[in-house]
Amino acid sequence: MITKRINLISLMLLTCLFAPRLTADNSIYGNINYPNNRYPLIEKPYIELPIGCIRPAGWLEEQMIRMRTGLTGNLDKVYEKVMGSRNGWLGGDGDVWERGPYWIDGLLPLAYSLNDEALKAKVQPWIEWTLSSQKENGFFGPDTDRPAESGLQRNNSHDWWPRMVVLKVMQQYYSATGDQRVIDFLTKYFKYQLEKLPDTPLDNWTFWGKQRGGDNLMVVYWLYNITGDKFLLDLGELIHKQTLDWTDIFLHQDHLKRPYSLHCVNLAQGFKEPVIYYQQNKDIKQISSVKKAVNDIRNTIGYPTGLWAGDELLRFGSPTQGSELCTAVEMMFSLEKMLEITGDVQWADHLERVSYNALPTQITDNFDARQYYQQLNQIEISRHKRNFVTAYEGTDQLMGELTGYPCCTSNMHQGWPKFMQNLFYATNDNGIAALVYAPAKVRMKVANNIVVNVEETTNYPFDEAVTFNLAFEDKKVKSAFFPMHLRIPAWCTNASITINGNPVTEEIIAGEIVKINRDWKSGDKVVLHLPMKVDISRWYENSVVVERGPLIYALKMNENWQRVADDRKYGDRFGDWYYEVKSDSPWNYCLIEEHVKKENIEKYFVVEKSGNMAKYPWTLTGSSVTIKAKGKRLPAWIKYDGSAGPQPFSSQYQAETGPEETIELIPYGCTTLRITEFPVTRK
Repeated sequence: MITKRINLISLMLLTCLFAPRLTADNSIYGNINYPNNRYPLIEKPYIELPIGCIRPAGWLEEQMIRMRTGLTGNLDKVYEKVMGSRNGWLGGDGDVWERGPYWIDGLLPLAYSLNDEALKAKVQPWIEWTLSSQKENGFFGPDTDRPAESGLQRNNSHDWWPRMVVLKVMQQYYSATGDQRVIDFLTKYFKYQLEKLPDTPLDNWTFWGKQRGGDNLMVVYWLYNITGDKFLLDLGELIHKQTLDWTDIFLHQDHLKRPYSLHCVNLAQGFKEPVIYYQQNKDIKQISSVKKAVNDIRNTIGYPTGLWAGDELLRFGSPTQGSELCTAVEMMFSLEKMLEITGDVQWADHLERVSYNALPTQITDNFDARQYYQQLNQIEISRHKRNFVTAYEGTDQLMGELTGYPCCTSNMHQGWPKFMQNLFYATNDNGIAALVYAPAKVRMKVANNIVVNVEETTNYPFDEAVTFNLAFEDKKVKSAFFPMHLRIPAWCTNASITINGNPVTEEIIAGEIVKINRDWKSGDKVVLHLPMKVDISRWYENSVVVERGPLIYALKMNENWQRVADDRKYGDRFGDWYYEVKSDSPWNYCLIEEHVKKENIEKYFVVEKSGNMAKYPWTLTGSSVTIKAKGKRLPAWIKYDGSAGPQPFSSQYQAETGPEETIELIPYGCTTLRITEFPVTRK
């Protein structure tokens, strides 16, 4: 049995070794292996590891391989017009705005996480040209606006916004390689910003920089932690002042309670800005604002995927409105940074909700096409002008390379690699934290500069068990004392942990982090068990959604895929081809009021586990878990212009229904066609 408390002597030793220390240059470091924030920024509870320390395993490795062989690894060929040699970020006369940097922002962490030399070779020219482009005053990047050309963004070359994406790229490149040129490069650029922003603010060329200034601010603080240059704190205040006041929007304004008020992706990127700024200003209202925003979204524009209706402007959360792919990957990144800074389990739960539901369904299994907007109730994918704010000639819901708008073709690649980068953290008490779960391996330093390798083996989020095997790299190290932090999701009320088969006695509470302080030895095996129960939540028009653990479940439908050549009615802007997906399955099911009552859920929603999860699980048959339930057809609920008709209000008292049938529900991320928000009948 592992004791719950350590003795007084051990506690005193732990305090001496691991307490934050104020250094001579006024820097606070709570971790002796990885640098935390520098004073006067707050001390973060968790510290991101250098890129390359974490490697994918299991189904996540298969996901990464499919990215490498699909669009992520080949976008320079598939989308050569923008990503080829003409790109302005390679010195060419082509696209000078966000799309090239977007691609590298995902390709770089993929390349270094897989240690793939061919992908690294694709990244390097973008790095080298950008570094060499810097002028004496610190400005970098394309500097020439050119006449319009179909399919290219050749103006606003001086805009602050695309440079914010490049800042993230450079930060990641330094993390992966330690190339000191990056530090000098960013220092010069931030001095340039401090000089120029008063006269040419973030929205001088376009409004995107003002909306997305949190990305810029994040890298300013990162550089300050390395150099300690005080001017960076002044720049941080200036950037925050020029950025849209997301804190006030979330606390006091009504943007989240009315449609068309904000751009869907701007909201996803703006979400983290109050928390990023909190590191400097330390006002708790920054944290309160994002929590209030989540609550407001839940009851207005929100979706059970952790996102919201936005096609492209915000809409009330009808399940047939669209949700943009860029929204998913940008919200994931925001949540990852918020988790690192706050250590709040809410953001880890939210991150898994987006990553394991919204992300996999919006990109094809072989990563050769993506969908600009996804619908929660999506009964066919076809070329129709649906009820979206921005419809792009009916191509926006198709699975294609360029259908809808090309930003998602360029930006989707950051989703999985950055998610993997946040599976493990160093802790401010010199330990290791696993706050988000997926199969992976990590090599990192703990205690006093001791290297440990941890292998995480799991079929999570489909399975309930997560296993960690620890081994010290130096065979001479017999043991080391350090903490291991494990997240207990808020949805899991009876989690358990064993070490080498023995249950831990630390208190395990849903929605909190368990910290296990002990002498660890090579070969130690930690098993976290997270029992998942079926639950029901209520959404648009009082419809119901079936949930289990971090996953939502949707109606399984037959899917007939057809590759269609584009008709070229609008030139080549939508690509050469796209997929349409249709079904011969019935879809207009409602669930039964008596069955969805809390006391009856276990009886009427039966979980079936096959135990045979596919190597790539995000397919109709890939998951090892399905849920059998009873439903009734609702004949009055019919298709409208390619989509499910208006959502019937639940509960239906008088509507005619068909006989009771058994229906099969599978994880939402495994579907392309589906019903997710079900009406309810009392009959």
